[in-house]
Amino acid sequence: MTVFFENDPSNSSFWRSIILYGKNVASYKFALAKALIELKSKNKEFISLEELSEPFSANICEHLKNNEKQITSSSSTFLDNCKKFNLKEITQDELINVTKKIGFNNVIDAFHEVNGKTIPNRFFIDERKTKKGIQLTENFFKLYELEESENFYDEVESRWNLVETAWKLKLSPNLLDIDYDETSGLLITNKKDRRIGVTSAKNALNGYQKSKCFFCFDYISIISGSKKLSHVDHFFPHTLKYKNFIGYVDGIWNLVLACQKCNNGQNGKFAQLPSKELLKRLHKRNEYYCGSHHPLRERIIGQTGKTEVDRKDFLQKCFNDAKEKLIHVWEPEPVGDPIF
Repeated sequence: MTVFFENDPSNSSFWRSIILYGKNVASYKFALAKALIELKSKNKEFISLEELSEPFSANICEHLKNNEKQITSSSSTFLDNCKKFNLKEITQDELINVTKKIGFNNVIDAFHEVNGKTIPNRFFIDERKTKKGIQLTENFFKLYELEESENFYDEVESRWNLVETAWKLKLSPNLLDIDYDETSGLLITNKKDRRIGVTSAKNALNGYQKSKCFFCFDYISIISGSKKLSHVDHFFPHTLKYKNFIGYVDGIWNLVLACQKCNNGQNGKFAQLPSKELLKRLHKRNEYYCGSHHPLRERIIGQTGKTEVDRKDFLQKCFNDAKEKLIHVWEPEPVGDPIF
């Protein structure tokens, strides 16, 4: 799936392609992404392995506290040392030394690979052999000239949570059985008789919308307290749940992020049916998931159809059914330029 950044060849799209589309056999790419974001505040172009090792290992150790499964292989010397650190069997200096030696063996080389190919916009240059570190590029610093950069950290964390939950449940990540819990705002999964909160729905959905309202393309944030804080909205309104609607309205396929104005402001959507043009946009968004390695992929396919033709037919049937029940069709005036 390359259309995500072919249509929008910006630094932010290339960054998100790394986080959202890559096929993961370990969580190291997420830890490296978070470490780079944390080190950005130092405003340094060159980052030594010593400096990189501290936030990289700290993020791994933090996730190990809740989920020991951080890799698909049966063993990892590096992870064993991170677990020892959590148990206070080794010091932080000892952990950093181990991280420098073996923690980056594969992740630095593979960080910029998406679907088996290296993306053209690199965010760092590997200089381990000559300088024992990495050189951050202009592309990386340009990311943080963007308003949407405030959302990147939580987007990485959300994808990490989805992947490690699947590993913990001994599932392929793309077979994770995920639904939306409106009360908590979380994506949840069911294991036997237990409901497990996985991650914030806002954080999981935002990357695919590139920090833009699904309906009007105004800027939205996933940072609590922001004046532009996004709302999780049901494309086919939630009220259809009680009207014998043919689709499962709390499914991932039907969830989008909206600005406050579109969700429930003056002239907002409320319980109206989005237009046919917006329906096409929903199909396109869902195809992003279905064409990627994202853990939500199979859930959407299972709820909407195995092929793209099936999924289009499903959405059309939902639209026809909803039109009979809701009557009124809604579409807002665009605020920003279309980007998906």
